[in-house]
Amino acid sequence: MNEVAPPQLERGLNTLHATSLNVANMLGAGPFITIPVLLAAMHGPQAMIGWGVAMLVVMCDGLIWAELGAAFPGSGGTYHFLREIFRGSWWGRLLPFLFIWQFLVSGTLEVASGYIAASNFAISLAPSYSGAVRHWGVNDTVAIGVPACLFVGLVYLLLRQRIESLGKLSLLLVSGVLVAVGTVIVLGAFHFDARLITFPANAFKLDGTFIIGLGAAMTVAVYDYLGYYNICNLGDEVRQPEKTIPRSVLLSILIVAAIYIAMNLAFIGVVPWQETVEPGTLANTNIAAAFMTKLCGERVAAGFTLLIIWTCLAGLFAMTLGYSRILYAAAKNGDFFAPFAKLHPTKGYPWAALGLLSSLTALFCFFQLELVIKGAVTVRIVVQFIGQIVALHLLRRDGTHPLPFRMWLYPLPSLVALAGWLFLLGTSEVALFWLLLAVYASGVAAFGVREAWLRRGSE
Repeated sequence: MNEVAPPQLERGLNTLHATSLNVANMLGAGPFITIPVLLAAMHGPQAMIGWGVAMLVVMCDGLIWAELGAAFPGSGGTYHFLREIFRGSWWGRLLPFLFIWQFLVSGTLEVASGYIAASNFAISLAPSYSGAVRHWGVNDTVAIGVPACLFVGLVYLLLRQRIESLGKLSLLLVSGVLVAVGTVIVLGAFHFDARLITFPANAFKLDGTFIIGLGAAMTVAVYDYLGYYNICNLGDEVRQPEKTIPRSVLLSILIVAAIYIAMNLAFIGVVPWQETVEPGTLANTNIAAAFMTKLCGERVAAGFTLLIIWTCLAGLFAMTLGYSRILYAAAKNGDFFAPFAKLHPTKGYPWAALGLLSSLTALFCFFQLELVIKGAVTVRIVVQFIGQIVALHLLRRDGTHPLPFRMWLYPLPSLVALAGWLFLLGTSEVALFWLLLAVYASGVAAFGVREAWLRRGSE
């Protein structure tokens, strides 16, 4: 009697699929929810400097991801890279474990931020829901979190497919994203009013306030760029990964950087930036609706809000797809709980990992958006971004592993990226430092307990 082969991940993603998944992840809700936060960080359009600096850091960091992704084309992204480079050492056990531990917080915070945004946009289209919430005295975070959880469930159902089907679906979803951002860019170009771009007094004075504001603006900008490495989380499902991964990483950064700059200029060239930083205004809560209302009226703005919700869900679809593979890879390699290495018997997706990620995401949907955004960036910097830079330098020094793609001008891009991540850490809010310390301290403690348990089991 022939044994049935266990299900395996399929290499079904080409360069177009990979780039579309990265772009959908990077765009998502980002530019529609963070522009008011960005402008408030420096209280004026000079916050665009944060975009430029963040773009430089992200491009340099993208070269790190491209080199590591081509050299180690397995599922799991940073987890996989750290595990392979430090294999056989104590660091090879600690760093992958710490990455997964912090990822359960930073990754699900990032995903939750998109669902919170989608929920906010949906609520703006349902006055009766808002009225009922006020009538019953429901807390705002709960009122937003409930619809957000419904969106989590919808994306979870969409992701329960074979990888080739998901690749095709990503193309459909990203087409809606490009329609949304393209509409903003074109309308903004035709109605751009340079007189609206004014700067407050001492906007460019290089003092402590400017430096802290720049760090806050960069944090928001980096959050919007997150996702350029999404395809590295799906390395086992990529065709010709040594070529596809570097191409998709670098292409997606260039595409999205151009789109983001154009969108920011479009918004602040139509909607006065002073309105966007004023709490309670339409521009502060839904800048895209304020933009469309000024140009086309309220009915068109309502329809465009639906397209923004599509954009949010497209990004969350791509993000959750990649992140579920991180948990799967860790469990498969024995660095996370074994049940999360299970694949669906016919469709081949990691159903247990997908379920855990969706559940944690739903939990964080009941937190405030600004905290969720900043926490998603700050918590991951130490192990994910700085850890990868150190790992790459050690890999280069060793010189024994083949590198199908090598970053240009090495080591300059990696040093620029390192300086950028250290600057973001140094300008973070105190509350975020406490969150970061709590996550990593508990992670080290959990690692120690796990190591002791494994030693006792092997005796």
